[in-house]
Parts: sequence; structure tokens; C-alpha cells
Amino acid sequence: MSFEILKKHLQKERPPQKIKVAETQPVQVEVPLGLYEDCPFCQRKLNKETLEKNFFVCHHCEKPLRLRSIDRINMTVDAGSFIEKGKGYITLNPFFDKTYDDKIIENKNKTHLEDAFIYGSARIDAEPCVIGVLDSHFMMGSMGSVVGEKVTKAIEYAYLKKYPLIIFVASGGARMQEGIFSLMQMAKTSSALYLLDQAGLLFVSVLTDPTMGGVTASFAMLGDIILAEPKALIGFAGPRVIEQTIKETLPEGFQTSEFLLKKGFVDKIVPRPEMKTVLGRILHYHA
Repeated sequence: MSFEILKKHLQKERPPQKIKVAETQPVQVEVPLGLYEDCPFCQRKLNKETLEKNFFVCHHCEKPLRLRSIDRINMTVDAGSFIEKGKGYITLNPFFDKTYDDKIIENKNKTHLEDAFIYGSARIDAEPCVIGVLDSHFMMGSMGSVVGEKVTKAIEYAYLKKYPLIIFVASGGARMQEGIFSLMQMAKTSSALYLLDQAGLLFVSVLTDPTMGGVTASFAMLGDIILAEPKALIGFAGPRVIEQTIKETLPEGFQTSEFLLKKGFVDKIVPRPEMKTVLGRILHYHA
């Protein structure tokens, strides 16, 4: 019997059987809530504990994440040295906009801050200074009357104590809900910095992501030394607005800290893990 005939004979005796594959349910792994978060830039998962040890810098795209003001202070100043000043300010509503009142209450409850700026005295590598931080988690760090007043008070406090001043900037610009009152803060903070400069006192401005609008056009760019974090968005108007105004295509990445360093607007780009060391060295030199 040939092989082909045998094959046909066996197929008649034992017709091909359909193999049933057992259906398996996908295994669900229970992940504790709050253990991971998504990087807002590359969307990849980040372990919160690892992220904190890495100074809140994504280990995938190496983009520094936006910090809460308290985290910024804790990783910058000597432990236990920060004493907050300028408490008790109330954000007014000059145009009686009900939605603005609601936003202020919502942001106060969310961040536990009076407004988007906090300042006080501290030490960095044992050197005294006045340090202020804009918190982008409070209405994108926008500058209204309270922020402008507190920045001015921080400058005046540095002038009074004869301390160097360091401000970490993170802002979307002037707060539009306060109209002309927010724009007035640009002139007020700039005038206060002129007095600090006349007294020969140091002002270090640290630009973080984002630094935009009226804050860029006032105190943020008036530092004796201007540092920036890597890959920070820094500018005045958005790129789309600029392109529509000048009718030209802008160079790629022109509003990044790296581009501004090349053009001389920024003195040095400092990675977050090195920031305290660099600031401490600057304060030692100044002292």
C-alpha cells in the first residue's frame, strides 16, 4: 500500500478533529492606588518612590516634572532652615467675577497655599538667603496682585536683611482675571529689584518649566545670574501667536532653555540634582 493510499485510508477512519483551546482569562495584577503616575510629557508610567529619589525627573524622557513649592524648597535649602514670611494675604476680585472667586477657593483647597508664591529666609550650604518659589499648581503660577505684592515683599526683605535673593520661577504669566491690576505687578516688582541692585545685593533667577508672559517680561529676566532647568519652556507669547504676528516660521525649540542659553538669555542650565550645589557655590562666592 502506497503512502498516499494509506494516508487517505487513515483520514477516512480518523477524520481530523478540531482541537479545543481552553479559554483563559487575562491575569489581573492588583496595583496599589497612588503607587504610579503618568509622565505628563512622554505618558510613560513612573514609580512615585523612584521619581522622588530622582528629584522628580522622568527617567524615560529626562524631562523635569513640575514641582510643588514645598518640594522645591525641601530639595534646595538646608534641612529645617526655611522660615516662611509674608503670610495672611487675601486675593481680591477687582472685577467681581464669581468664577474667579470659585477658582481661588478651589486652588486654595487643592494646594493649601494662600496664592501661587511662597517666600522666606533660609540657608543653602550654611549661607543665608531669601528664597521665593512660584507654584505652577496654583492657577499655573500666574501673577496677580497677591503674587506681585509677595514677590515685592521678598525683594524688600532681602534688602532689609542684606541677604542674596533667589526666586524659582514657574508661571503662565500675568493673571488675566485681574486685568490691569496684574499688569501693574510687572512694574512694581521691577522697581523693587532696581533698589536691590543699587544696594549691591545679589539676585539669582531660576527659570523652570514654564516661564511665560508678564513674569518673563518683568522680574524673571532681571537676575544678576539667570539659571534654568533643562528643557524648560521659556518665553513671552506662545509660538503660534508669534508666527501669526510676524508671518514667519520659527526655529524649532526656540523657546527652550537650551536655545536661550545659546542666545545669551540664560547664563547656565543646571540639572535639578545639581541645583543646590550650584546655588551654594554662587552664595559662597558672593559672600
